[in-house]
Amino acid sequence: MPQIEKNVSIAVPEPTLRRLPWYLAYAKMQLSRNEMYLSSTQIAKNIAVDASVVAKDLSYVNIAGKTRVGYDTRELVTELDAFLGFTKTHKAFLFGVGRLGAALLHDSGLQQFGLEIVAGFDAKYELAGTRINHIPIHHIDRFADLEKQTQVKIGVLTVPIESAQEVSDLIVATGIQAIWNFTPFRIRVPDNVVVQNTSIYAHLAVMFNRLNAINN
Repeated sequence: MPQIEKNVSIAVPEPTLRRLPWYLAYAKMQLSRNEMYLSSTQIAKNIAVDASVVAKDLSYVNIAGKTRVGYDTRELVTELDAFLGFTKTHKAFLFGVGRLGAALLHDSGLQQFGLEIVAGFDAKYELAGTRINHIPIHHIDRFADLEKQTQVKIGVLTVPIESAQEVSDLIVATGIQAIWNFTPFRIRVPDNVVVQNTSIYAHLAVMFNRLNAINN
């Protein structure tokens, strides 16, 4: 996911950071329906969490609800967008232009949440010089030079699992400070590098396991 740009000095628990986008999505939906105020109880009911959890989560954000009225929906959307860093553009490079990498390059919706993938890199020479969704693809050999020119600090990792650590070592050594890791491999990086693991295979395993538990 994009880095937090506001209130970074406050130690916000990761579960809270994972829930805040749910509240934002719900608030945006209700705003489109001209719902001007939302209570923590209303949010909790529709997000399937406890109302006290909602109130605690929103206490980290620069917004206060009104007694017996709730949160101003428009203000809630504005403050959550800013708090989560979605209002600022974060440029990123993508590494590994396979099927998943290409799909992410095609996903223009990422820019709505502040992430702009400005280039893709791959070890296949035949991909160099091509474009996907108007985004240029380069051979990985060009990464170091382009990073120096652009100062991009975020890498999206969609390489094959056997290349995950090698590519991670390369891009961290060259200046990447945060990695959105889509591989099922748990890469090892220095303590000052941010890693967000998003393994669709791990989520599939959880879903299959729970489905099996229901049917047995």
